[in-house]
Amino acid sequence: MTDKPTNLRPTTFIEAPRLSERLGATVVLASETFQYTGSFKLRAAYNVATSVPHPMIIAASSGNFGQATALACKLTGKRCIIVMPQNSARVKVDAVIAYGATAELIDTTVITREARVAELAAQYPEAYIASAYNDPLVIAGNATLGHELASAPYSFDAVIAPIGGGGLSSGIIQGLRESGSELSVYGAEPLVANDAAQSLRAGHIVVNEHEPQSIADGARTRSLGAHNWAILQHELAGIIEVPESQITEGVRLLFSLANVKAEPTGALTTGAMLADPSRFAGKSVCLVVSGGNVDPAIYGRVLAGEI
Repeated sequence: MTDKPTNLRPTTFIEAPRLSERLGATVVLASETFQYTGSFKLRAAYNVATSVPHPMIIAASSGNFGQATALACKLTGKRCIIVMPQNSARVKVDAVIAYGATAELIDTTVITREARVAELAAQYPEAYIASAYNDPLVIAGNATLGHELASAPYSFDAVIAPIGGGGLSSGIIQGLRESGSELSVYGAEPLVANDAAQSLRAGHIVVNEHEPQSIADGARTRSLGAHNWAILQHELAGIIEVPESQITEGVRLLFSLANVKAEPTGALTTGAMLADPSRFAGKSVCLVVSGGNVDPAIYGRVLAGEI
């Protein structure tokens, strides 16, 4: 996938001088909060839906890939089932349903997302099983953001992207390299869900025993995908592990200093700057704000400092 389809919006670059002063670096936000469905996931989902011949798509998602896949299926006339944890943000569940898909909520302490998807795959053999991250079509869709970063009118020293399963970071790297850019890409990962950081240190994929319960729900994956790991193990410059308190502080800083509403996963990159300020001190850094879909009640509590 080399060109963005008309159903995608370009990323929004936001210069943030007050945030830059607070973080001690020249920061530019690449915000995907204005993307259709409110996150970068439509880049991947639309590429999947338009690339496979299957009349139905089944996927597991904590919400953003689910609603993006639901919309992509609506646009392409396909049926869609999204398997979601029962504690997914209500705003994301409602969006999946509003786009015409079936949202199947599960207790992940009883059955994993992967196990339920496998059951549905046996029930619907005509369906394409879409991973939110571990799929070359997903990586290619997300690479469109890498292409945009490569052509941005800024001279970045580094890009920081949220990392869960690795679909966004590997896609950004693929897009940058396809565009001839050697720009360094760092991952920002919740400390309580640091399987990607452990994987880089170990030299192989490390799997969380249970789905981690970070407030950054988009990064609650048990492990990186194999397709993502093939790129990240060689190309990722590093991973910053972000404590929960600095994820929520990132949400507050984006709101107060940049006037950007970000979900906790989208604020991981700002949290990474707080967690490791010396690494990027005085540099020009692009912070990818991956999405803005957050329950109003949770968002209000984060802004009030109650979480």
